[in-house]
Amino acid sequence: MNEQQRTRTGGCLCGAIRYSVRGEPMHVGRCHCADCRKESGSAFTVYAQWPRERFDLEGELATFEGRSFCPRCGSRLLCLDDDVVEIRIGSLDDAPFELEPEAEIWIKRREPWLHALEGASQHRENRS
Repeated sequence: MNEQQRTRTGGCLCGAIRYSVRGEPMHVGRCHCADCRKESGSAFTVYAQWPRERFDLEGELATFEGRSFCPRCGSRLLCLDDDVVEIRIGSLDDAPFELEPEAEIWIKRREPWLHALEGASQHRENRS
């Protein structure tokens, strides 16, 4: 299958929100910042970014400070701006999904029991 034509689908836990993204992501990362920890309820978030024009959405999102989620079940799904959609890859339907982080950000907040991702660039805060 042509990688530009590949479509990945995902959505929330209750099924009220469904989305699809076409092609491969521009970036995949793992973030340890305080906001991502709070949002995910975990020690980090893993995300992938696609151009906005390759993203389709069904359902109505609720949004708080740029972070969108399902208003019914609360599943955290994505951040959406004019140019880019940043998907929380745990919300994709099919795992494993062959998306490995190429960068790790906010490593100054990474838990000491977590190891750096092999092959991923390491950034004390945001990528420059």
